[in-house]
Amino acid sequence: MQQKLQNTKNLVSEVFDKVYDKYDLMNNLMSFGVHKSWKKQLIYSMKPKTNKKLIDVACGTGDIAQLFLEATKGKSKVQCVDPNKNMIVIGKKKLKSYQNISWKIATAERLPFKDSEFDYYSISFGLRNTKNLNKVLSEAFRVLKKGGRFFCLEFSKINNEHLDIFYQKYSKLIPVVGEFVVGDKKPYEYLVKSIKEFVDQEQLLELMKKNKFKKCDYINLNGGIVALHSGWKI
Repeated sequence: MQQKLQNTKNLVSEVFDKVYDKYDLMNNLMSFGVHKSWKKQLIYSMKPKTNKKLIDVACGTGDIAQLFLEATKGKSKVQCVDPNKNMIVIGKKKLKSYQNISWKIATAERLPFKDSEFDYYSISFGLRNTKNLNKVLSEAFRVLKKGGRFFCLEFSKINNEHLDIFYQKYSKLIPVVGEFVVGDKKPYEYLVKSIKEFVDQEQLLELMKKNKFKKCDYINLNGGIVALHSGWKI
């Protein structure tokens, strides 16, 4: 499945280069702003403590980093990682008033950090766009400290028939919005397809266990439109 979508991933990467300045706008338009509550749920579930370190992978423009620093009153550190340099440029501008935040251009499959460096790992709406799920998960496990916790926020499989029917109809509008905002609908057709073809909640749970995470669990948000997975390095 990952290889099947890889050619289109290159197209999505090119589009992110074109629309990095509209990234937050597109998130708000496509989710009606609900993505903010999903990200707040991640931080709520994390319950971050002070004097800890978070690595936020596929960080985009830094939404998770901002929430994390606010939750810890700026007394913890966050390392933002994204393969798109323009996203990081926007993120730096957006969070220029925040301390204890660092930025790095890198992929989830090859994190340029030491073993056992972070207390928390988060990846939001980025896992399905990676090349190798097992490699991403093994890298997450590697950079976490013993006792560290992994969090993944991602589109998943809806568990309500009526909601699913509505969502499938709404999904057809996403490329239309993308064409209006970006001028190109093909990458957003890919995004819809990638959501449909991504692993479901239980399959991701099994992949986490396969990659050594313990006490793995997930919660469905908004009927399974999004799922929040977590696991521990013990």
